[in-house]
Amino acid sequence: MKALQAKGDGRCDLHTTVHRPWGTYTVLLQGPSFQIKQITVFPGRRISLQLHHHRSEHWVVVRGMARVSNNGEQFFVRSGESTFIRAGMKHRLENPGKIPLEVIEVQNGT
Repeated sequence: MKALQAKGDGRCDLHTTVHRPWGTYTVLLQGPSFQIKQITVFPGRRISLQLHHHRSEHWVVVRGMARVSNNGEQFFVRSGESTFIRAGMKHRLENPGKIPLEVIEVQNGT
C-alpha cells in the first residue's frame, strides 16, 4: 500500500474513510469523469455550501432525512428518495434528524 501511495496511485483512495467535523465519507468507486461516495452526516451537522462548475451530483438518501439547499431552494429528501444537483448550482447537505444521515453520492464531471 505504501508503495502505491508513494507513486500517487489513486487506488489507495478507494474505500478509505475520511473524517470531517460534520461526518465522514468513503470513496467507493472512481473513474476519469465520475466518483461514487458514501457520505455520513452526523445529527445536527451540515457540509459547507458548495459550488462545482464542471461537476453534477446525484444524492440518494439511504438512511435518515436530509435537508437540501439547491440553488437557493430548501427541501427535505427522505430515505429512498433522491435529488440532482446540476453543475454551477450552490448546494448544501444537512442532517436535521437525530440519527446519522447516510447518502450515496454519484459525481459526474471533474
